[in-house]
Amino acid sequence: MDNDEPLEPETKDESDSVSAPQSSNETLYCEAEAPVVVEKEKPAQESSETDLEIEDTEKFFTTGQKELYLEACKLVGVVPVSYFIRNMEESYVNLNHHGLGPKGTKAIAIALVNNYRIKSLDLSHNQFCHKAGEYLGQMLAINVGLQSLDLSWNHLYIRGVVALCNGLRSNVSLKKLDLSMNSFGNEGAAALGEVLRLNSYLTYLDLSSNNITNDGLSKISRALELNESLKVLKLFLNPISMDGALLLILSIKRNPKSRMEDIDISNVLVSEQFVKILDGVCAIHPQLDVIYKSVQALSAKKTLSTWTNPVKLIQSYADQNKISVLDFFRSLNPSGETMMPVGEFRKAMIRQNKVPINRYQVRELIKKLGEKTGMVDFSFLKMMRS
Repeated sequence: MDNDEPLEPETKDESDSVSAPQSSNETLYCEAEAPVVVEKEKPAQESSETDLEIEDTEKFFTTGQKELYLEACKLVGVVPVSYFIRNMEESYVNLNHHGLGPKGTKAIAIALVNNYRIKSLDLSHNQFCHKAGEYLGQMLAINVGLQSLDLSWNHLYIRGVVALCNGLRSNVSLKKLDLSMNSFGNEGAAALGEVLRLNSYLTYLDLSSNNITNDGLSKISRALELNESLKVLKLFLNPISMDGALLLILSIKRNPKSRMEDIDISNVLVSEQFVKILDGVCAIHPQLDVIYKSVQALSAKKTLSTWTNPVKLIQSYADQNKISVLDFFRSLNPSGETMMPVGEFRKAMIRQNKVPINRYQVRELIKKLGEKTGMVDFSFLKMMRS
């Protein structure tokens, strides 16, 4: 059985630390066939190492995916990744820990421009640095197939994320993006804030552990006052204070069209006053759940221990009204099916008046219902009887 390693050990890009010339006209570069004539003269400043140009559009769009990738590898001088070649026609491709580096990523980016089959791509832990962020940004500006992209743990830093954001502004297909552990700080957060103001397709964004402070979060918060697509925002392990967290939840309150469902600020210590304000925000947006760290940790645990199991509450209601628990859950879903989006389920549970239940109990209920990929499943209710 083939393993996921490249055909040969790949060489790290020796020019990673050299800043490349910036150009607003940078596009993707790859010829479908190796040139057999004298190359055209190029200005001294121009180099195929700094951008990805398409010189022959017709050849580019008629060349097979495998051939295009192999030609791209030849162009940038890297060994092709055998796993990528074998899985180019699959919807999910996992290239984490492949040591791609900037040049290897450039070849992948070229191949992805015209690839509509790959929907989910994991490029985490590949030592990208900023240069690969530029290549991927150019790819995202053109690609219309990719829906999920994991770029975590890649040292993109400020320049890489800013370049990536340039492509994200015009992207119309990407829904899920993981940028955790990339150390881009407040400047990167500001660039992402601009993306959230313009992009109406992203629904999931992980910015955990990127040294974002209240200043950077304020840029994101202002964008969320207008954004109508984002549902999940993870900010875990960023040096954010309660004041920053307050800006964040108030931005959701100010946006009547916000679709935000889950915010993770679980390392941020908040006060009872914050919780009261959040209760007011959740009254306006019942689909919203915010995970935070409470100052009153011990009292919170005590309160949790006294809560009634939400499943037992629902079972009691069902028994009193001579219906099944499944019937109760189906009554919450307009379609009557046994699966439901998390946000819609949370909203329906908070708004229903048959069973007294708070949002913390709803959170536990969602866990019991086996939330996966943004959906809750009622189909295994027999396992919940207790």
